[in-house]
Amino acid sequence: MQNSTEVVSFVLSAYGNIGNLKYLYFSIILLWYSSIWVSNTILIVVIYKDRGLHEPMYLLLCHLFMNEISASTSLYPLLLSQMFSDTHEVTLPWCFLQMFCIYIFGCVELCSLTAMAYDRYVCICHPLHYNVLMSNRRVVKIILLVWIYSFSSYMFSFSFILPLKFCGNVIDKVFCDQQLVIKLACSVSLITSISDLFIGFMCGVLPLSLISVSYIKILWVCLIVSNESKKKVITTCTPQIVSLANIFVSAAFHFIYYRLDVGYLPDEVQVILSTYLLIFQPMITPFMYGLYLPKIRHSYKRLLFDRK
Repeated sequence: MQNSTEVVSFVLSAYGNIGNLKYLYFSIILLWYSSIWVSNTILIVVIYKDRGLHEPMYLLLCHLFMNEISASTSLYPLLLSQMFSDTHEVTLPWCFLQMFCIYIFGCVELCSLTAMAYDRYVCICHPLHYNVLMSNRRVVKIILLVWIYSFSSYMFSFSFILPLKFCGNVIDKVFCDQQLVIKLACSVSLITSISDLFIGFMCGVLPLSLISVSYIKILWVCLIVSNESKKKVITTCTPQIVSLANIFVSAAFHFIYYRLDVGYLPDEVQVILSTYLLIFQPMITPFMYGLYLPKIRHSYKRLLFDRK
């Protein structure tokens, strides 16, 4: 058995020796991060400024855009700072903070999509009761519930990680990943292993199951409504379906990265596989909703070009 040592920092080894390419990588990452901030912030401002968008669906969207900014901030600042580091070390508190933020915002993301799927289900399947079931006040309560649920679910898992003693400090990623941190522990109890599965079920399997139920019922209604109504349903639901498809792609990459040997792949490809969701989801979300939802698109054009 390995002896426990006082580990005060972790080394993020996936950066490797990037040499002078660090300036190129830094510029690309900074540009991408800035684009995430700008694109999501613009849509938040559009929803805030246009009182016609102060409806449950768009309030949930506004919350989702804010979460995308927060989720990307849990990755990119550390990523940018490590570009110019020779050791690529991160202290335990910062590593745990990054882990905490990534998992909390990831859970909030899926729970928010669950709330949005429920909103579309009520709107399409029970239109006469929509204003009662999905008032703005109820949306605020749903958002609050999303945060309470996400925080309490992850804290159960996180509370078993904090006391761990570590026999190693090298993480083969560009960010602090919970599963790899647990592997560095000198010993892991059964309940710690189960707690990792628990957060996967509570923040992954359960929300996706509820989303699936909502969309199955929406699909059933689509089979009996007119073509015009079908078109409206497809327009409002397409961005959410694309977001969910992107999450499934990320889950596939996650499976490949942890279950299969990816050592033969270039380092850059391995980094993209391990950070796919954090890189692409915050950019896909504003692009899809800004492009496919007519009310947001028209409001954006009006605010930008109508000077009257």
